[in-house]
Amino acid sequence: MQKEIKTEITKEKLLNAAEKLIAVSDDPFKITSRQIAQEAGMQAAMINYCFGSRDKLIYAVFHKYYRQALQEKQVDKIISSDLSPKDKLKKLHFIIARFLVNNHKLTRSITDLILFGRDLSEESFSFSYVKEHFKGTKTDTECRLIAYELSTTMQLIICRKEDFAKDMGIDLSDDKELQHYIDLRIDLLLPDTVS
Repeated sequence: MQKEIKTEITKEKLLNAAEKLIAVSDDPFKITSRQIAQEAGMQAAMINYCFGSRDKLIYAVFHKYYRQALQEKQVDKIISSDLSPKDKLKKLHFIIARFLVNNHKLTRSITDLILFGRDLSEESFSFSYVKEHFKGTKTDTECRLIAYELSTTMQLIICRKEDFAKDMGIDLSDDKELQHYIDLRIDLLLPDTVS
């Protein structure tokens, strides 16, 4: 029991150190294990011991911020509303996308891990809404693929938000344009007429 407590304390110190360094960094991906360990007052090997890698530690910081963003009262209000599953997805994806845009440098630094390291067996929050929208006309596998498409495409596009602004004239930092983009994407993947 004592070992688990010490490990949790160590994890918290590493998280706090990484969070502090990320806050002042232009590129969180350039923060080294050695810098994080030094800030936390411990050896760099503790990062791998507690998190598995420096990338997973940085992802843990991102996930902490992400959970805080999803605990907004607005999220609970959307989930408990009478909106259609598709409209709930639009509103929830907007909140997530705005979070990703507002935390762009951190979003860019964890994209590789999210796209290539995420456990695909874990349910996406979008899956249940996609499944409900299609009302049994698509298989669970098809609904999972659509949910995956929704999240990964959003992640990639937000990582390239400067290019989208320059080359396509879409400013994802503008809430109206961000909502329009999300609505368009969800409308394409979840048509109103399900067959």
